[in-house]
Amino acid sequence: MKVTKLISTCDLKDCPTIYATDRGTFLVQGETPTDHGLKIPDHETLVEIPVELIKKAIADGLI
Repeated sequence: MKVTKLISTCDLKDCPTIYATDRGTFLVQGETPTDHGLKIPDHETLVEIPVELIKKAIADGLI
């Protein structure tokens, strides 16, 4: 899989980030919440990212 960094909230490796793949999908890096109370299958996960990251990606024409 080829991964391209689209946008991030900072230049460090541990910040919320959106990546595009050559599969026509997005990868999202963010915090893993534990207090959501949802039942998520073992093969899936949730990540939490700030709304500002999505707004910035849309404003910049990235998504």
